[in-house]
Amino acid sequence: MSRAPDDVSKLTESTYKNVMEQFNPGLRNLVNLGKSYEKSVTAMTLAGKAYYDAVARIGENAIVSPVSRELGVVLMEIADAHRKVHDELEENFKRFHSEIIIELEKKTEMDVKYMNATFKRYQSEHKLKQDSLERTQTDLKKLRRKSQGKHSSKYEIKENEYMETISSRQMDMQKFIADGCREALLEEKRRFCFLADKHCMFSYQISNFHEKAKEMLAMKLPSWQEKCSDITKVPDTVATMIGGLATTPEQSPLVERYNRNNVESVGPPPAPPLKAQISPLANMFNPEPRSPLTSSSDHNSDQGSLGEGSMSRSTSQSSGLNVSRKHRVRTIFPHTSGNNDTLLSFDDGDIINLLIQDEKDGWLYGELEKTGQRGWFPSSYCRPCTEPVILNSSYLGTPVRSLSVASLPEQEEEEPVLIPPPDYSDDAPSSPMVSSTPSPQNTTITLSSF
Repeated sequence: MSRAPDDVSKLTESTYKNVMEQFNPGLRNLVNLGKSYEKSVTAMTLAGKAYYDAVARIGENAIVSPVSRELGVVLMEIADAHRKVHDELEENFKRFHSEIIIELEKKTEMDVKYMNATFKRYQSEHKLKQDSLERTQTDLKKLRRKSQGKHSSKYEIKENEYMETISSRQMDMQKFIADGCREALLEEKRRFCFLADKHCMFSYQISNFHEKAKEMLAMKLPSWQEKCSDITKVPDTVATMIGGLATTPEQSPLVERYNRNNVESVGPPPAPPLKAQISPLANMFNPEPRSPLTSSSDHNSDQGSLGEGSMSRSTSQSSGLNVSRKHRVRTIFPHTSGNNDTLLSFDDGDIINLLIQDEKDGWLYGELEKTGQRGWFPSSYCRPCTEPVILNSSYLGTPVRSLSVASLPEQEEEEPVLIPPPDYSDDAPSSPMVSSTPSPQNTTITLSSF
């Protein structure tokens, strides 16, 4: 479709203006947005690396566990693969910066000057040609006004020359307008082609990045998934250890304590050389003259407690418990050993088992019941404790007899406990699966497990 020279000239000018007033400002905005894009991707890669570093540290903790060692290796491999993916993404955006952002900045700065100069040159040449054509046309009009007289024949040759000049200049004008329009349109297309070509190259790089990331992850993903598919599977070494614990009887704590006593019974440390200080408040609790705590010659005391001992033994036999009467004292004042390792520190109201019955210069040797520590302490800081020590007969080899209802306190009925569902179960119900069957005597509770 042919257009008039004026329309073509207007198209040329609009093309130049479109490049200068829309394309170049849009390119500047694109550069600024590209820099923001780079910053966001850089922040994302840094956050991703920090996240997967934390995953790797958790994997290192899991490697120490005998049952979760394989899962720790899986976590570390996942973290390493994702770190490589982030490194690849970072390299691609370095090329994005150098091949697109930097190039666009250069082209924008150079193109503003180039397009302004090209457009001004086109306008100036177009104006010169237009003025030359208009002057020739004006001269022809003057010549024709003169040739309207009597001697019109003598102006005919000159008029033909003007006509040829006008025709030549019109042809030159049309060619100039056509060439200028073609050049303007090609300049516009060249810029859009440059922009599209750069982003095609970047798209190709991103496509390769995704292919490589897919290859790195998909290659190991099935093995990772296989390691965490069965939560009940444990290594053979752990299963053997657990099985050995299940079949090996645990040593009785009384036997262990008996062995420890035998080891430590080689001899207690010597008593302090100084006589024990008598507490000024000791007689407040007992106005009668103080006697040794555990005198073996107190025959009346032994006879007086005979009946009580008989009753205690009969009670222990009927209740299935072994009641042992140890030599024990209860402290009435606190005592601090200071820097002396042979002395015993205690608080008011503590129970001490006497390991040496004889008092030496006001000192007694015993073991603090709540901590098991041993040492010498002043005899005036304590009083005899007549409470029996109740031990389970199963530890001492005594036959266990049925417990009398009258000998034990009445036990309160326990209320059912509601246990929430496991946190890491994929098919965990929204509420605890508790089914209870009330009965007059007891309550049965069935709980779901992992």
